[in-house]
Amino acid sequence: MLNNFVKSNGRSGGRSRERSEQETKISEQSQIRLTNLVKTYKSAAGELPALNGVDLEIYPGEFVAITGKSGAGKTTLINMITGVDRLTSGEVWVDDMPLHKMRENQLAQWRGRTMGIIYQSFHLMPSLSLLDNILLPIDLCGLYRNGESTRRAMDLLTQVELQDHAYKPPSAISGGQQQRVAIARALANDPPIIVADEPTGRLDSVTAESIFQIFLSLVEHGKTILMVTHDSNLAHRASRTLEIADGEITTSNLSYNERLN
Repeated sequence: MLNNFVKSNGRSGGRSRERSEQETKISEQSQIRLTNLVKTYKSAAGELPALNGVDLEIYPGEFVAITGKSGAGKTTLINMITGVDRLTSGEVWVDDMPLHKMRENQLAQWRGRTMGIIYQSFHLMPSLSLLDNILLPIDLCGLYRNGESTRRAMDLLTQVELQDHAYKPPSAISGGQQQRVAIARALANDPPIIVADEPTGRLDSVTAESIFQIFLSLVEHGKTILMVTHDSNLAHRASRTLEIADGEITTSNLSYNERLN
């Protein structure tokens, strides 16, 4: 699944997908770097700290699970990395781009090419067909010609095995199928980084596992994955787990397989 539409990193087959993903050689140069990152929200009750001086480096090809209790700062952290929200102080660098210095229009253009974002609630446009939901980010970025963009969108639907539903609205398919469409949409412009905020939170365990296997396939083909999750079983199988509490990274662990190697 998805093999034809992400760039292969040349690793050979013959091993299990999960093991080969855990043995990926990580580049020595970080792809994402946060330095003394602070985010504070203002409210009638005063300032509410969300992130407190976070330092973090993430490398190309990593599968990073982000865990922690509700309100710990997980979503705020990924909003800083994707440029969806503005920091209060500190620095955010992604592939040598200083997000903390970029204007909103620059961030929007950069995000469309660099980040594929997947949400727990899918965020599909209800009035559009599945095909048009995938075409939307393609057309916004303008990386493909008209005929090419339609072919790419259909190819991505085929890769997530939903080509027969291409002209249906999201309401006509199941939650698990909608999440697969959301993944196809996130891959529309072939971004190097995929960020998923509780992508399996509304799915049953079997469907959640199928979504996780797609993520493993993406990592195997060179993508960097950041996944917020409350599922300790899935987090344990990522290449690295970050635990956040009170706006700080309290634990950064390698996975069980990574510790064995």
